[in-house]
Amino acid sequence: MTNMQTLYLMVPLAPLAGAVIAGLFGWAIGRTLSHIATIAGVAVAFVCSWLIFQDVQAGHVFNGTVYTWMTTDNIHLEVGFLIDPLTAMMMMVVTFVSLMVHIYTIGYMHDDPGYQRFFSYISLFTFSMLMLVMANNFLQLFFGWEAVGLVSYLLIGFWFTRPTAIYANLKAFLVNRVGDFGFVLGIGLVLAHFGTLDYASVFAQAPAHANDMLHFWAGNTTSLMTAITLLLFIGAMGKSAQFPLHVWLPDSMEGPTPISALIHAATMVTAGIFMVTRMSPLFEMSQTTLSFVMVIGAITALFMGFLGIIQNDIKRVVAYSTLSQLGYMTVALGASAYSVAVFHLMTHAFFKALLFLSAGSVIIGMHHDQDIRHMGGLRKYMPITWITSLVGSLALIGTPFFSGFYSKDSIIDAVKIAMEHGEPGAWFAYGSVVAGVFVTAFYSFRMYFLVFHGQERFHAHHGAGHDEEPEFDSHGHDVHHGHGDHHAHIPHESPLVVTLPLIMLAIPSVVIGYLAIEPMLFGHYFDGVITINSSLHPAMATLKDEYHGAFDMAVDSLTSLPFWLALSGVVTSWFFYMKRPDIPAAIKQHFGLIYRIMENKYGFDQFNDWFFSGGARALGRFLWQLGDVRLIDGLAVNGTANLVGWFSTVIRRWQTGYIYHYAFAMIIGVFALITWFVRT
Repeated sequence: MTNMQTLYLMVPLAPLAGAVIAGLFGWAIGRTLSHIATIAGVAVAFVCSWLIFQDVQAGHVFNGTVYTWMTTDNIHLEVGFLIDPLTAMMMMVVTFVSLMVHIYTIGYMHDDPGYQRFFSYISLFTFSMLMLVMANNFLQLFFGWEAVGLVSYLLIGFWFTRPTAIYANLKAFLVNRVGDFGFVLGIGLVLAHFGTLDYASVFAQAPAHANDMLHFWAGNTTSLMTAITLLLFIGAMGKSAQFPLHVWLPDSMEGPTPISALIHAATMVTAGIFMVTRMSPLFEMSQTTLSFVMVIGAITALFMGFLGIIQNDIKRVVAYSTLSQLGYMTVALGASAYSVAVFHLMTHAFFKALLFLSAGSVIIGMHHDQDIRHMGGLRKYMPITWITSLVGSLALIGTPFFSGFYSKDSIIDAVKIAMEHGEPGAWFAYGSVVAGVFVTAFYSFRMYFLVFHGQERFHAHHGAGHDEEPEFDSHGHDVHHGHGDHHAHIPHESPLVVTLPLIMLAIPSVVIGYLAIEPMLFGHYFDGVITINSSLHPAMATLKDEYHGAFDMAVDSLTSLPFWLALSGVVTSWFFYMKRPDIPAAIKQHFGLIYRIMENKYGFDQFNDWFFSGGARALGRFLWQLGDVRLIDGLAVNGTANLVGWFSTVIRRWQTGYIYHYAFAMIIGVFALITWFVRT
């Protein structure tokens, strides 16, 4: 085994070792050694990822088997690594964000009784995600895919004494199973038609299967590639929380804030985006699938953004923002701008992790009150959290020169080109992503102004006790989850172990877009990794022709529609919430129906509870009545008993005890036998 292959193994195995140490032996070694072991594991993974990234930059790509699990009917089921520029970039992002979250957790979970268990879970999550992104075959991809789902279930329900947390993690698990059912069917089709699960072999054979048809009943057929890619994308809809499988993500805020940053910023929710990018040779063969992807992404980008406007829980605002940004990435995939989607995945990982961790810092400072209506004026109490939140918000809304600007504007430009080229669904996607710019700026700065500026509302809230918003008993942390002095109502800046990760994440949130746009989008970084049919999907080729440098792109944007929409969103939120707070109240009153629809999240939860949960219960009741009560109990068990009882009742009448009755019966029997023998 070469030195580089040893490094490849170290990347997933170091976090796994940390998870095992903290999980199995945390009770014996204590808190400090548990977090040292897990942080060291992730730090080793990050350093190895950095060295691998440098090696890949030098042109060294690896695709090989690490371990053959099973061979059946000439199909090899293996654990293998594909180390190329896409993998290297994902490894860097996952390990860096995970390292920051691990350090942050020391401060956030300081007083929690499940301290060691939490560190074990987040390290195990990091291992699962790394196995997913490093896979060179569908089997290992599926293993990592399911493993991140399992660990996210454990993390969302970390505080398992709360009914809301248990409901949320079960919801996340079940919704992801719906997507994963499609995903495993897609993998099954690949295996059935290609005879292998290895990426390279499948991609090499794909052109030969481009015109293959799948035959259904009654002569119905569909393209094999459309079927495979649609099913794989259904898996991505679950993991990356795309409409209508998005319902699990806002509820997953029930977990502690560090996992909100880890799961919903850089890792689990981006798995679907990564997977579609990896499968670009297959997706390029089906315009039907690409249009479907684009429309689903557009719906998610715009309509989930609307819901962010009315949220009052600080973490839920950021959660709906994540949904919306995942929609942007999905739209880019549908426009065949895979590198732009992955570029936005990377920039979003930094500024969204920053926003989540900043929200967590505010929650600590506010003694675990998460309602932004109880905040205000925190700027002077929490200066580091304030400035890092501002950086994250500016990156999120696409402010020129910030990282989010380069990726978000590239998505909008790519969709515009797809629309001009006449790709189905692109006009709707373009309208959605452009409108989404205003919406994003509005809800982001609504939260920013309500939390950090304006009058201080926490004195009045704490003075009135907790009767004002009783529902926050279920969202806010129990007393034993808190930190510090709960009787002091003055907010305070978080400790260095919390603010240092904020500063470290703020740096790439500003500069990474400027530095990376040229090599990732218009250079040769993704050569040989991403396949695009430029004649059918000219977005990337056209973008490259129009690009004249990162600085010029930012300057030119100052006259563009997205910039003015973002600026107007910020100004509108400032006017509404700083100058005239009576206006939002009046709008809410006059548009009560729309507000109620949004408050009910468009009714998806109610529909799912009524149709799917209710339907499953009704089906269960029917099968219980028919199968259990009537067939098994009624027919099989009680029926046989009744039959024996009836038979014995009939026979009992012949058992009189009189000899002449028995003699008469014998005579009749003998007569019958003689008659039978004579006849035969």
